[in-house]
Amino acid sequence: MAAQDSGSRRAVMVALVLVMLTCAGGMPVSRQRLEVQKHLKRLNKPAVKSIKSPDGDIIDCVHASHQPAFDHPFLKNHTVQLRPTFHPEGLFDESKTASSKESKAITQLWHLNGRCPEGTIPIRRTKRDDILRASSVKRYGRKKHRSFPQPRSADPDLINESGHQHAIAYVEGDKYYGAKATINVWQPRIQQPNEFSLSQLWILGGSFGEDLNSIEAGWQVSPDLYGDNNTRLFTYWTSDAYQATGCYNLLCSGFIQVNSEIAMGASIFPVSGYHGSQYDISILVWKDPKEGHWWMQFGNDYVLGYWPSFLFSYLADSASMIEWGGEVVNSEPDGEHTSTQMGSGHFPEEGFGKASYFRNIQIVDGSNNLKAPKGVGTFTEQSNCYDVQNGNNGDWGSFFYFGGPGKNSKCP
Repeated sequence: MAAQDSGSRRAVMVALVLVMLTCAGGMPVSRQRLEVQKHLKRLNKPAVKSIKSPDGDIIDCVHASHQPAFDHPFLKNHTVQLRPTFHPEGLFDESKTASSKESKAITQLWHLNGRCPEGTIPIRRTKRDDILRASSVKRYGRKKHRSFPQPRSADPDLINESGHQHAIAYVEGDKYYGAKATINVWQPRIQQPNEFSLSQLWILGGSFGEDLNSIEAGWQVSPDLYGDNNTRLFTYWTSDAYQATGCYNLLCSGFIQVNSEIAMGASIFPVSGYHGSQYDISILVWKDPKEGHWWMQFGNDYVLGYWPSFLFSYLADSASMIEWGGEVVNSEPDGEHTSTQMGSGHFPEEGFGKASYFRNIQIVDGSNNLKAPKGVGTFTEQSNCYDVQNGNNGDWGSFFYFGGPGKNSKCP
């Protein structure tokens, strides 16, 4: 009898252990752990040197030829283009970037503790917790579907379905070969960990259906992706409307980095203060007319790398729309609105030092020249929550203020 009781107890204990070893999604914990470990090994390449950033990040200096881009089957025998053939407004001049090396300001927090050697690229190390915060290992580093602004449609059902809201300026109706902007940098408050707030430019091709091509760059605050509320430089790309292709930063193969000084996904420092000092970053993305790749430049000094043209269908030729502005995720149910801030968290009419801005927005034309955009439109789904106001003057060229607090008396 005692032996029988003991056997029953053992069976119950085994059953309990099996339950405990199964995660919420039905996958055994041991299998999930194995998948996470495999993914970490894929992402975190062997480092020549590692730098601990004051914000807790570890920046690995990885040999440029070992970066995640080359996991792509089409890039196995790719000859890296070390610099663009042409820069907008003329032939790319390397002396432009070399001349100011002595006087570069700190642009990312990790620079306080060191730099990566030539021939390597800095990669923010992915931690186990980063992946576990994602809905699945497969979705880590990817945007959810329907996260693009549609200026022609402010359908409330679409807003509620997607949960993404925008305040943007845009141009369409021509062929575009790049875009530039100087973007005011803030640290907006995020209400829920699964929400984010960003300021970016979009280079878009195709329709807003399943075939959308997009290249994106700017700054973002995303607790879900990074595990904190720091303002970080980011990029994104997709060739199928965020379904299966593309990712943030270097979290999948695609973008080829050639710069040893700027880390995608690393914290930007310093940020602007309300009624205080204002800081901004300059971002340029353009299509090299000779090789066809899409290059990215950060500030005046850092040509970061490129997205090979074969990644795209429509963008292999040109873009059909350019957008600049802000985006947030509103995850609140039952018609409630999030208090996640966009930009500075203040409305455009408050102006300089209080509201966030984009200035000197430009497009790259078919002759590889930077030009002020014509016929700039603006769009926001709910102007009582987040708004946008554009203008033009001699100092700032084409500019706009944008953003807002989200939930307030007029945006319940």
